[in-house]
Amino acid sequence: MKTIPIADVSTLKNELNKYKKGKKLEIPRFNQLARMAYLGRLVMAPLDPEDPACKSYLVHVQEPQGLAAHFIELDEDLIDGILILDGEQAMAMAGIMQQGVEDRARWHEELNQRDFYFSSFYRPKERAE
Repeated sequence: MKTIPIADVSTLKNELNKYKKGKKLEIPRFNQLARMAYLGRLVMAPLDPEDPACKSYLVHVQEPQGLAAHFIELDEDLIDGILILDGEQAMAMAGIMQQGVEDRARWHEELNQRDFYFSSFYRPKERAE
């Protein structure tokens, strides 16, 4: 962990401003995080909800579970990690998370309406000509 000398107030303010701006992720890491967002494995909270100028978000990455854990590759340092993500990428993550929820809800609705019996047992009789 990086240490900041307390006596140097300007350095402390600069570091605080860096944190408030958040960090942009590189494309591969963004894609890994987006996969977790789509699966609903991110927890996001505003970094400073009382400061309207602060657009950054705290993002906690939860480890994939079940079948996803066998297929989704995630960097070790992202698993159960907390990131400070800049506002632009955080809003993109929120949109991806929403799309994942909508897709899963649609899939469950379709599954609930699907008729397995007739597709498994009903075979139309061939016409006799």
